[in-house]
Amino acid sequence: MRYADKYIELHLHLDGAITPDIARRLAILQGISLPPDDELSKMLVVPPDNRDLNEFLKCFELPLSLMQTKEALSAAAKLAAEKMISQNVVYAEIRFAPQLHTQKGLTQRDAVEAVLGGLKSVENTGFKYGVILCCMRGEGNEKQNFETVDNAKEYLTDENGVAALDLAGAEGLFPTKNYRELFAKAREYNIPFTIHAGEADGAESVRYALEYGAARIGHGVRSFEDEQVIKLLKENCIPLEMCPTSNRMTNAVADMADYPLMTYLKNGLKVTINTDDPALEGTTLADEFLYMEKTFGLSVEDEKILTQNAIDAAFTSDRVKNELRKMFE
Repeated sequence: MRYADKYIELHLHLDGAITPDIARRLAILQGISLPPDDELSKMLVVPPDNRDLNEFLKCFELPLSLMQTKEALSAAAKLAAEKMISQNVVYAEIRFAPQLHTQKGLTQRDAVEAVLGGLKSVENTGFKYGVILCCMRGEGNEKQNFETVDNAKEYLTDENGVAALDLAGAEGLFPTKNYRELFAKAREYNIPFTIHAGEADGAESVRYALEYGAARIGHGVRSFEDEQVIKLLKENCIPLEMCPTSNRMTNAVADMADYPLMTYLKNGLKVTINTDDPALEGTTLADEFLYMEKTFGLSVEDEKILTQNAIDAAFTSDRVKNELRKMFE
């Protein structure tokens, strides 16, 4: 028995939502040749023997190459949203890094407007959404990251538009402690933000994210490594955007038998369940809940708490949150 047949998605990367059928449609749109289906699937789906997050991130190369024009980006956003709608997702926050879509001359602003345009085309379905702009961990891209912050300020809204900022990428190679000034600027602009932390790096990464003012934590799976961090998360009611299949595939935890979701939930942390990169991982939000149900005995009452946590944590207006609560009554 399930709590509901509807879902709230808070952590989904657009470039990680490009399934083989979407990839082929984007390729046709641009006159790009792609390999046969079996080869294409291997290029888009993370292999079962994936070693870590850095190797996992290589699977984004093909999807990104297909989203370098306004038309392709709009189509990708629209198609990814339609896929979620077909899977009974009623609210989703879709994140992407505008700076990664400038290889063929688009500006970051162009990229933001293209994604917003694609999502606007599905509003008539009743689907509600927010867009999270990702800054990227790395070297030599400080200017691009601050430009992303400026774009977030320009397009920020609390309904069906840019909702927040994020920091994504190779956390283990480029630690969160390096991004203090970036998030000081976000706070100056009053832009809410989440930060990928406690995934490829330990609890210290989460501590820095909290110090900077993160309203949510992307993953946070390794928060348990520091009891003080757990205390801060609980005392400040900071939601965790946990993504079980993704965390398994990137080896964010050594053994899924020790996956801390249920421990966090029982200790009163604001846990949510999400997909992260559903196409690359071959999963859906329904699959993620079923995975936790089969592995840890997730109950109907647990699902209810997780769903309410997700609604409370959403970067959207109180009006939309109240509509979502009514949907799940």
